[in-house]
Amino acid sequence: MTLTLAHIWRHPIKGIGTEGLDSAHLEPGLPVSGDRAWALLREGCEETGGWQKCSNFLRGANGPALMAIEATTTTQGIDLRHPGRAPLSFDPATEGGRLIDWLGDLWPEGMPRPAKLVKAPPEGMSDMDYPSVSILNLASLRELAQKLGVPALDMRRFRGNLWIDGADPWAEWDWVGRRIAIGSAVLEIVERNTRCLATHANPETGRRDLDVLPALKEGWGHRDFGVYAKVVSRGEISAGDAMAVL
Repeated sequence: MTLTLAHIWRHPIKGIGTEGLDSAHLEPGLPVSGDRAWALLREGCEETGGWQKCSNFLRGANGPALMAIEATTTTQGIDLRHPGRAPLSFDPATEGGRLIDWLGDLWPEGMPRPAKLVKAPPEGMSDMDYPSVSILNLASLRELAQKLGVPALDMRRFRGNLWIDGADPWAEWDWVGRRIAIGSAVLEIVERNTRCLATHANPETGRRDLDVLPALKEGWGHRDFGVYAKVVSRGEISAGDAMAVL
């Protein structure tokens, strides 16, 4: 069976905006280039210059409307789009306040308010305390959609980096502890990815419309979807590249 890298995604601001890519550079000790390079601290949390746990930041688990934001990285900064907002183009290094103003009521009342946009350390501000690349399986996505009784699931619900086609459903569980080659890069699969309420929100509308976590629990006895990997050998990857389990 031929395994293929079907899609590449990054998320320039943690929890705020998905960005599709045709190709990417991978380096040991780093995430996908530009992935989770910024994060929006909430009230009561301080900038440290290093990695912090995800609960310190705005994220889709608490603000489902954030899940409908799309992002494009430009030479001037980041462009953001949302169905309920005029587009925003801003420089994250100097204009974090404009992002906070733009979000407005996309972040729900009663939650700690957004306080400051901070630059992530080089290893990124992923949910894990190591520089991770998340890898997901399109066949597993199709099986989960069937369990939920819907024709298809939008892959953006899962905020993954690399989506693989051609594998059997849930074959990714067998990759944990092994290495994979994609393009000229090699990655080591570290562990499974346990999911949160962000997956319940529709990326087209920013509204919760599917009970993904109960479906995972009922169907497979856990809330895991996808795996985390570390880059072992640098290389270039492109959508359409072959993948091999080593």
